[in-house]
Amino acid sequence: MDKHPAVLLMAYGSPNSLDEVGEYLRQVRGGRLPAAEEVERLKDRYRQVGGQTPLLKITLAQAKALEERLRSERLGSRVYVGMKHWHPFIEDVVEKIVSDGAPSIIGLALAPHYSKLSIGGYSDSVKRGVARTGRSVPFTMVESWHDQQSLISALSRRVLNGLQNFDEPSRTVVLFTAHSLPKKFVREDDPYWRQLQETSHLVAGESGIKSWDFAFQSAGHPIESWMGPSIREKITELSGKGFRELLVCPVGFVSDHLEILYDLDIDARGYAWSLGVRLERTVSLNDDPEFINAISSKLKPLLLRDYNRLSSESSFLYANALANL
Repeated sequence: MDKHPAVLLMAYGSPNSLDEVGEYLRQVRGGRLPAAEEVERLKDRYRQVGGQTPLLKITLAQAKALEERLRSERLGSRVYVGMKHWHPFIEDVVEKIVSDGAPSIIGLALAPHYSKLSIGGYSDSVKRGVARTGRSVPFTMVESWHDQQSLISALSRRVLNGLQNFDEPSRTVVLFTAHSLPKKFVREDDPYWRQLQETSHLVAGESGIKSWDFAFQSAGHPIESWMGPSIREKITELSGKGFRELLVCPVGFVSDHLEILYDLDIDARGYAWSLGVRLERTVSLNDDPEFINAISSKLKPLLLRDYNRLSSESSFLYANALANL
């Protein structure tokens, strides 16, 4: 039996064509049929970014790079990819992992900050997949990795590079962003906000920037019921203070997808331009080796723990078998 735990990288999911948008939105809505205008509104956003996003392609590249990194460190785990709201669905991939004979599963959502609503949802999907198999396969979920040094370094480097694109970097405000969540689903003790602030402070400190702020993006409707301040509110506020150059660093996102390619590159940039503000953003992490190192560093102790436990169990069973000969 393979004694190496399986690694499952998970992302939100994205339709592969405009024809899939309606069914995708139904999946996001938990099976509820979306209104026709909701589907058309989302289709229009996908049209503006070319009909689809590269999310799956990027996630597969991240998985390949991570598997190679783990192999180079003699950890040997296979890395699988599962999506929360589109193919390949997490539950289906978990069934594949179990059928491949993996002795345990370690899951990591490609979102560094924990909230029960978001990361808890990924964990629940894995558990449903394991339950489908009828097998008792140990599962560990990485809940957050928002302060991994390689992650902070990769983000800081992007901030410094991004600032060089402005005429006056010292007068440019860095605006850190993350996905908003519905207020009614986020408990007071949920660490999401605190962890986002920690990441922002760490990146600002390492990159040596003084002028920075934070905003939420990609909220649903009505926007008042979602966590704020929204990115439009913050752009308006900073514009009113006389700032004319903003660099957005989306610390809550690691890959190019709709929330980056449309919400920031088109919607936020267009709104800022309407106020006479130039808005640019940092380059996404995608499969940057430094980012892959951040994931690997978080996984390594868990992989070694499971591998050593399984090796010990195998040795014990082998010794018992010899004793009964």
